[in-house]
Amino acid sequence: METRNYTTQMDAARKGIITEEMKIVAKKENVSEEFIRAGLADGTIIIPANKNHKSLDPNAIGSKLKTKINVNLGVSRDCKDYDLEMEKVMKAVNMGAEAIMDLSSHGDTEIFRKKLCKECPAMVGTVPVYDAVIHYKRDLKELTAKDFIDVVRLHAQNGVDFVTVHCGITKKTVEQIKANNRIMNIVSRGGSLIFAWMSMTGNENPFYEYYDEILDICREYDVTVSLGDACRPGCLADASDLVQIDELTRLGELTKRAWEKDVQVMIEGPGHMPMDQIAANMKIQQTICKGAPFYVLGPLVTDIAPGYDHITAAIGGAIAAANGAAFLCYVTPAEHLALPNLEDVAQGIVASKIAAHAADIAKGVPGARDQDDRMARARRKLDWDAQWLEALDPETAKAIRNSRLPEDDHSEACSMCGKFCAVRSINKALAGETIDIL
Repeated sequence: METRNYTTQMDAARKGIITEEMKIVAKKENVSEEFIRAGLADGTIIIPANKNHKSLDPNAIGSKLKTKINVNLGVSRDCKDYDLEMEKVMKAVNMGAEAIMDLSSHGDTEIFRKKLCKECPAMVGTVPVYDAVIHYKRDLKELTAKDFIDVVRLHAQNGVDFVTVHCGITKKTVEQIKANNRIMNIVSRGGSLIFAWMSMTGNENPFYEYYDEILDICREYDVTVSLGDACRPGCLADASDLVQIDELTRLGELTKRAWEKDVQVMIEGPGHMPMDQIAANMKIQQTICKGAPFYVLGPLVTDIAPGYDHITAAIGGAIAAANGAAFLCYVTPAEHLALPNLEDVAQGIVASKIAAHAADIAKGVPGARDQDDRMARARRKLDWDAQWLEALDPETAKAIRNSRLPEDDHSEACSMCGKFCAVRSINKALAGETIDIL
């Protein structure tokens, strides 16, 4: 068994230690262990891996690696079936999600969180501020700064690999929101809770004021800090405004402070954003936050598609990841409408994985296009079994084909073209065969 003479993966990397987690992710990424170690040391790569998450199959997140995806789950007051949420978790893991965020806001959240960290091989993330009201069973105004910090410690002890903390919103932000006439103001659930708490108490954001204490907790358990964007744009009109960029600047400062304590960091990003602004936002983040991995929610490229926001987010996510984002938070068809069901989760994951894969090809991740090339060769041969092996969602692909098979020859063409199939015609022509159409 490995002797742990380091605190965090970043600490190990800076000491020249190659951890077991580094070895595993290097093999997954087809890169050298030294490449992973060097990226961890300078903060451009992270391996969220709480020392108490014993079931974890580690993954690395970084702009030079394969784009990873996160799936948000969790119960609410209106949808509180923990067994169903666990079913969603396992479905997400089986479909290739690298991370699960438990955003539960009802019930005995600690039992579910502990179960996740005991059984889930994917990275587990949480937003402790959501849990504070539930854990203490007190209204928001009655909570103290210490209460918020103690919940961060509880989540770290439970085994979560990364925590979203909205440290970048301050008293200054409160005044900016009041003065800047945003259409959607604040749409971050955690950000809105902190904003409300500051407004009611007159106090500074506890996650900002006691940031060093949070870092000490994260260092002890090797929890990655995910610096939440409380002021992410919630509509196209609010994208790239003063409030968003000012918060990002503050997150850059907080990134440096975390690195000084060997705490791993990623930065959360927009949100809703027109396509023509996405690439520039990725570059600004990379500059301000010195290459810390960027974790984006979408971005959604239009505001008018409720029921189809897995598509609007996939478009934005592909552009974001191709321009440097390292981690995509999935969005489901239920976004803005309801808690996602099992089918929503599946559609959200597929859309997000398509975006991530397309971006990996665009940015030249080694081996990213290999599967596409194998699919192309299988299609050239009209080898359907080989196509299923390469398909992102083979069951759906099979079901569509089998529900609409051509009447005559099931082995070659599909019912779209039948014997007019271009691939069939070219194959026969090149082989010197007669091409029968009727």
